[in-house]
Amino acid sequence: MTEQKIEQAVFGGGCFWCTEAVFKMLNGVTKVEPGYSGGTTKNPTYDDVGTGLTGHAEATLIEFNPKIISYEKLLTVFFGTHDPTTLNRQGGDVGTQYRSVIFYTSEKQKEIAENFIKNLNNQSEKGAPIVTEVAPFDIFYSAEDYHKNYFENHKDAPYCQLVIDPKLEKVQKDFGELLTK
Repeated sequence: MTEQKIEQAVFGGGCFWCTEAVFKMLNGVTKVEPGYSGGTTKNPTYDDVGTGLTGHAEATLIEFNPKIISYEKLLTVFFGTHDPTTLNRQGGDVGTQYRSVIFYTSEKQKEIAENFIKNLNNQSEKGAPIVTEVAPFDIFYSAEDYHKNYFENHKDAPYCQLVIDPKLEKVQKDFGELLTK
């Protein structure tokens, strides 16, 4: 029996509560973890990252089986569920910690991400250009436990109802074929 090769993708698309909830819905995704990446502070906390001084983005580490869901499909969902045209902002969340960023884990991921962005920009003559950063992955720091499974544990919270629920409805509508059954 051949072992399935699991790969990793690391995305920052604003609040990690949203990105975690979105990617947990996808078939072929085996693990989703909120945390911090892209900065210089070692072992940052949520409060540290929230200052905007650590260089870290709120990020989501995604483990996936490429035989079930491709990196390209993950990028499609990533770009379809946040605004990649606003610099250091997602909705009401403002600061470098909320930037749109892809931390590539291989040269192949870098090439795919850069081509994906180029194609998106070429498709939209009048739209705002994609400002998503494509950066090498270095280290991922897990978020504090109370951030993990945030949506599942706080579905009645106003943020979940007003911000996360509409994203999940969009995923169900636009990417239904990629969802777990």
